[in-house]
Amino acid sequence: MKYTTLGKTGLRVSVVGLGGIPIQRTDMEGTRKVIDACVETGINYIDTARGYTVSEEYLGEALEGRREKFILATKTMARDYAGMKADIEKSLQNLRTDYIDLYQIHNIKTDAEFAACFGENGAYQALLEAKAEGKILHIGATAHGVEALERLITEFEDKIETVMFPYNIVENQGEALMQKCKEKNIAFIAMKPLAGGNIEDGTLAMKYILQNPNCTIAIPGMGDANEVYQNAAAADMGALTAEDKEACAKIAGELGQTFCRRCGYCAPCPKGINIPSNFLFANYLRHYGLADWAKSRYFSMSATAKDCIGCGTCETRCPYELPIREMLKKVAVDMGEAGN
Repeated sequence: MKYTTLGKTGLRVSVVGLGGIPIQRTDMEGTRKVIDACVETGINYIDTARGYTVSEEYLGEALEGRREKFILATKTMARDYAGMKADIEKSLQNLRTDYIDLYQIHNIKTDAEFAACFGENGAYQALLEAKAEGKILHIGATAHGVEALERLITEFEDKIETVMFPYNIVENQGEALMQKCKEKNIAFIAMKPLAGGNIEDGTLAMKYILQNPNCTIAIPGMGDANEVYQNAAAADMGALTAEDKEACAKIAGELGQTFCRRCGYCAPCPKGINIPSNFLFANYLRHYGLADWAKSRYFSMSATAKDCIGCGTCETRCPYELPIREMLKKVAVDMGEAGN
C-alpha cells in the first residue's frame, strides 16, 4: 500500500481509503471482515457519516481493540451549533472512541448553508470547541457542486484542512480546483470513484483517479472483503495506458452527466418509491441486455416509477440537481407501465 500526507492535517494515510456507505448493506460480522481486510492490505483511512444509518455503529464495534491502527473520519449535515455538538457526541459514542481524526461538514451547498455553518452559533463553532477539547483533531468539508468547492478553498481555506468532492472517469469538473487544493495544501478526498456504482470496471476507475497527483486519497465504498482486496490492489497500478484512456473515454461517452449516483439523499419518497433502485433496474434493462431479470426485480418492488406524484421533494434533496421526476417518467415508459 502507498501512503501520503493528508494535506494540512499532517496525517499519513493510505492512498485508498474505506468509504463507509456500503457498510449499511452488511452485518456486524461482515463489517469485521471488511476491517480485517483493511488491516491486511494496509488501508488505514475510514470514512463514514452520521447519515449512513448503522455504518458508524458497525464500524465502532469492528474497530474495538484496533482503533489506533486507523485514521477515522465522519461527517454530518448539521448546520447549527447545537446540531453539530450533538452529532459529534453521537459519533464518538457510535464509533466507541474518545477522539475522531477528521470531522467534516457534509454536503454544503447554498449561501444559506454557508452562512449558517460559519456564522454566529454555527456548526463550525461547535467543531472548534470539540477540537479544543481533543474530541476531534481536524476539520474538513464535503461538497458536490463546483461553486461550493471553490468557496470552500478560497473563502474558508483558513478554516478547513480537507475537502471531499466527486471525482471519477465521468465527473472531472473539479480538476482545476484540485490543483488549487494542492497549492494550498488542502487535502483532496475523492468520493464517488465508481460514480455511484455506474462504472463497472472498478480497477480502471481507481487507476484513473490515483494517477492524478492532485488527488490525495480515493475512498471507494466497500461492503465486503473482496472489494477491499480489489481496490487496495489499484494503489500500485501506475499510469494509464493508451488502452486505458480509450476505455475511459468510452465510459464517459456512454454515461454522460445525467445519471443517478445512488447516494440515497433523495429519500424518503412520500409514496415509498426507492428512487435509486428504479434507476438501477432501468439501467440493467437499457444497457446490459437483462430485460427479463430487470423487470422481474423492478415489479417486485412495492412502489415503482408510475407511483410518482410529481411532488419534487426528491429533487430538492439531490446534491446533483437531477431532474428526477422526468427521469422516473422515462423509467415508467421503458418498463412498459406508463399510463397504467
